[in-house]
Amino acid sequence: MPVAAEFRAQFRTVLGHFCTGVTVVTGAGPVGFACQAFAALSLDPPLVLFCPGKSSRTWQSIARTGRFCVNVLAADQRELSTVFGRAGTDKFATCAWQPAPGGAPVLDGVLTWIDCEVAEVLDGGDHHVVIGRVRHLGPCRDAQPLLFYRGRYTAADATAESRPNAMLDNLFTWPRHADWL
Repeated sequence: MPVAAEFRAQFRTVLGHFCTGVTVVTGAGPVGFACQAFAALSLDPPLVLFCPGKSSRTWQSIARTGRFCVNVLAADQRELSTVFGRAGTDKFATCAWQPAPGGAPVLDGVLTWIDCEVAEVLDGGDHHVVIGRVRHLGPCRDAQPLLFYRGRYTAADATAESRPNAMLDNLFTWPRHADWL
C-alpha cells in the first residue's frame, strides 16, 4: 500500500524531532556515505546496525567486501558530513584517512570509530538493516559529537551540567534484560 505524500511529510517532521548522531560509514575502495541511521545493538556479542538506502551504490560496494567502518563525527566536522552526504563526488579528495584493521577508511579527527564485518542484512522497506559484528574499536577523542535534529546540524551544549545519571548510565548495559519486556 503506497504511503500518501502528506503522511510521508508528517513522518519526516515527527521523526525529525528525534536527535541522532552523525556518522560516516566507509568501506574499501575507498567509499563512504553520511549516515544518521546508526545504533548500538548488542553487547554480547558486540553488534551495531546501520540502514543504507536500497539504491545506494556505496552500500553495494561495502556489501561486496563484507567490511565497513563507522566513523562517529565530531561537532567540528559538519563539512565532512556534507561532503559524504553528496552523491557522485570524490569524497576522499578533501580528507585524510588511515585504514582500519579491516581495511575500511578511518577519517582523521573523528570522535571514534568502529570496525565491523557484515553479519546480516535484513529488509527494512526502502532501506536495508545491516547488522555488523564489531571487530575493532578506535580511541575516543575528547570533543562534542555532531548531532542532527529537525533537519539541521546541531551539537551538544558543552556548558550544560554534566552529572552521572545511574539509570541512563546503565540503560545499554542493564543486567536484567527481562525488566524491559
